Amino acid sequence: MTPVDLSRSVVRALRRAVEDGELPAGVVVPERVVVERTRPGGVGDYASPVAFGVAKGAGVPPRGVAEVLAPRLAGLPGVERVEITGAGFLNFVLAETSVGELVRGIRAGGASYGLASGGYETPEPGGVPRTGLRERVVCAAVQRIAGGRGQGVAAGSAVARVAPVAPVAKRDGDVVAQYGVGAAVWAMLCVPAAETPVFSAALLVQDESSEFFRVRYAHSRARALTRNAGQLGFRAEPGEVDGADVLLGVLRDHPLVLEAAAHHRAPERLVRQLVAIADALLDFQYHVLPKGDEKPSAAHRARLALAEAAGTVLAGGLALLGIDVPDHHCL
Repeated sequence: MTPVDLSRSVVRALRRAVEDGELPAGVVVPERVVVERTRPGGVGDYASPVAFGVAKGAGVPPRGVAEVLAPRLAGLPGVERVEITGAGFLNFVLAETSVGELVRGIRAGGASYGLASGGYETPEPGGVPRTGLRERVVCAAVQRIAGGRGQGVAAGSAVARVAPVAPVAKRDGDVVAQYGVGAAVWAMLCVPAAETPVFSAALLVQDESSEFFRVRYAHSRARALTRNAGQLGFRAEPGEVDGADVLLGVLRDHPLVLEAAAHHRAPERLVRQLVAIADALLDFQYHVLPKGDEKPSAAHRARLALAEAAGTVLAGGLALLGIDVPDHHCL
């Protein structure tokens, strides 16, 4: 059960509650409702303030709306229970997903893991100018994230797709020539659209002080672990993994980040997410392969499967941004 699934389930529950007469017929059912990680001190895994928005048109208190929705949502597959807190917040406690199930889900989704299969509902640009390369790169990234297309996107094609819209300004051409397409796109997308991107020599640094380097390097490390495991005679197999709480947390949050990036037209959220995944994977990598005379075990195969899954998510995220994904990357 992903945040996108929850959002859609809440919308369906609202529609049925109106159809069944539990909520007034005049209630306007939104196409999307906000579902976010429960804040510190909250209850469950995810929460939604949907009842407050609906209450305005329902003529009933938010808690009354929440009490109508909670029983309809409590029986959903993957939802352990739904609790109401405060004046009407819906809180979702999800059934625990094993590491093996998470890894298999990522394997099944591939580079599109976490994307809504039918695309996301996103606000219209609202007259945002698209005359500069930066604006067009942002729009192209948002369209890929919102449209549910996660495969086959390379950096060169990303710029090629937007470049014909308007002539490339001299500064745009200069930064692409100086820093390369991937680094230039990263700089354009790593800050909110209202902020000015910074192009500096830091983009070209080839060590772990650079976030751009770390994300691409972490992906290449995941690929290297697979090659090294093959040399040791074993392959990945999903299973339970201990000591990977940080990596598991960011992988489980990935669908929520993509949904928020699409809805808010904010690809910088995906950039931050990829940095978090990369850092967690680079810390975890040292526990994947056998050490010394250790023989490969089921634990090693499960750790390798998790590392490969993280590499898959990094590859998909970079592709959504429009950045090439290297198999090899050397310090």
